[in-house]
Amino acid sequence: MNAPRPRRPLTLRDVSEASGVSEMTVSRVLRNRGDVSAATREKVLTAAKMLGYVPNKIAGGLASQRVNLVAVVIPSLSNLVFPDVLGGVSAELDDTGLQPVIGVTNYSPAREEMVLYDMLSWRPSGVILAGLEHSKASRAMLANSGIPVVEIMDVDGEGIDTVVGISHRRAGREMAARILAADYRRIGFVGTHMPEDHRARKRLAGFEEGLAEAGVTLEAREYYQGGSSLLKGRELTERILTRAPDLDFLYFSNDMIGAGGLLHCIDKGYDIPNRIGLAGFNGVDLLDGLPVRLATTDARRIDIGRRAARLVAGKDPIPEDRIVALTPTFLPGDTIRNG
Repeated sequence: MNAPRPRRPLTLRDVSEASGVSEMTVSRVLRNRGDVSAATREKVLTAAKMLGYVPNKIAGGLASQRVNLVAVVIPSLSNLVFPDVLGGVSAELDDTGLQPVIGVTNYSPAREEMVLYDMLSWRPSGVILAGLEHSKASRAMLANSGIPVVEIMDVDGEGIDTVVGISHRRAGREMAARILAADYRRIGFVGTHMPEDHRARKRLAGFEEGLAEAGVTLEAREYYQGGSSLLKGRELTERILTRAPDLDFLYFSNDMIGAGGLLHCIDKGYDIPNRIGLAGFNGVDLLDGLPVRLATTDARRIDIGRRAARLVAGKDPIPEDRIVALTPTFLPGDTIRNG
């Protein structure tokens, strides 16, 4: 993945040339002013979206300048993962004069477009955003922003500018190897069914690839939609073990539902990790308060936030391949047998 550097910021002239109308007309359309026909308006708006043009909200003599803001775009604030990322970003920007400004997409590509459009119109000094999967319009806006763009959390895909994260496919494969080495074979999966949670999907794909290499397949799956919670983890675990009582291991797509599953198994008197093993993903602090330590993978959230902020602030050089791949770390806890 050798992503090109962002090109120069687009101007009204670019939209004018692409739409075949004057710059003055383009300006009137984009500012929603003046008498412009519906056909011309549609032509201008289509050209602007195709190019990724974002109007500049900074007025007058400041219009050519950047403001000391870094746009940080994440899918959720309720998810325990992202506050740690934001903490890492904030810590590294603290002595730079740059301030993070947060936008939330709720895992919606359409909302991400709106958030990016609004944030880029204020000409921030850089963008940090979660994930590699974006709409064509979002990719065009970012590619033509003329500022550092750092996509975080994931390195399995094509980046726009620079990428910082872990390989979720690798994390899934490595968890499969740990589970198999501990001699578990009747394995179930409990996880999100949200179509836009691409990182969870990649982990599951890597997990199944790792199992398949040993001739093992998942014996049962239980999916859910919406946010994660301890209660949901309890309910899903009860459901999958009722349907497939011979399972000897459950892999959860995140620690929150994994913790709920663990509490259910403790309540029901399961011998953990001998009768059944469990593992989650992320390595969140919540696990510190459980009576038994859940096996998991440290996704390097704080480190990802720090490294991304250092790149935006110019503290670190840009890698030649434009990828900063951190290593996910397996944390065995108490819920998996010693392999």
